[in-house]
Amino acid sequence: MSPPRPARLEMEWPALPLAEWQETRDTLQRWAQIVGKTRLALAPMQNHWWQVVLHPTARGLTTTPMPVDGRAFEVEFDFLDHRLEVRTSGGAVRALDLAPMSVADFYTRYRALLRDLELPVRLWPRPVEMVDTIPFPEDREHAAYDGDAAQRCWRILLQSHRVLSTFRGRFLGKCSPVHFWWGGFDLACTRFSGRPAPPHPGGIPHLADWVTRESYSHECISVGWWPGGGGSPILEPAYYAYAYPEPAGCPDARVGPKPATYDLQMREWILPYDAVRTAPDPDAALLEFAQSTYDAAANLAGWDRVTLERGDAFTRAGS
Repeated sequence: MSPPRPARLEMEWPALPLAEWQETRDTLQRWAQIVGKTRLALAPMQNHWWQVVLHPTARGLTTTPMPVDGRAFEVEFDFLDHRLEVRTSGGAVRALDLAPMSVADFYTRYRALLRDLELPVRLWPRPVEMVDTIPFPEDREHAAYDGDAAQRCWRILLQSHRVLSTFRGRFLGKCSPVHFWWGGFDLACTRFSGRPAPPHPGGIPHLADWVTRESYSHECISVGWWPGGGGSPILEPAYYAYAYPEPAGCPDARVGPKPATYDLQMREWILPYDAVRTAPDPDAALLEFAQSTYDAAANLAGWDRVTLERGDAFTRAGS
């Protein structure tokens, strides 16, 4: 019989079976899109849409400061006190409690907070990257909020952000921050070779192809985490990795740790989250997955790794 896991690891890397919080996840994804679209409306354009993402914090997820009329404000999901806070550079703070409520009610209350703070923002009121397109002001179907599950999701994002930030530090080339995409509800870090990529074929539900082509304008290798489901064949939380364009040989490449496999339908390497959280050293397991999938894809694609990567003195620093 294996010894019990330390309580610290159980808290830092909690279980999150999708079936236990599917309705909350579906609701929270739409709430996150409403807040994320605020960044889309206001933040100056960056390559590959990096300006629209959310970022993990010590309490939840934040927009980081956004400019409006010579001022700045930020919006943060606080999954410890279960509040959404809007804070301005003038010192004003408004909040709403995170509790079971419809997407329509969340949207109405959020817009009221912005108006009360005299923050003019125009939002496209429909979800993206998902099958249904019920406008936010009309969506009373999605109305669940399990605070414990939302907090566990945030803890996974926070731990994954920490470990993937170590992985990001090994790369000298162009690389995204470790950030949260509210469209797909996933955390990701993406490395680039510096070479242009062929036009992406698009086809993501309710996302214009020209948007996707900006995201994948250059060769990249990405690694991240998402909670599973959402129309994908992966029905539990998992880490993923992929290359665009995908070089020949990825399905047969050796990657680790052992539970990692290549999903032919997704065209991605998949490592179940449970394999990481129950590993003796979750950090090492996740770093092995990130590094081995990058090694495989970069070698197969012929990336200039000598130029793009740090030397041995730094490569394993912090791991």
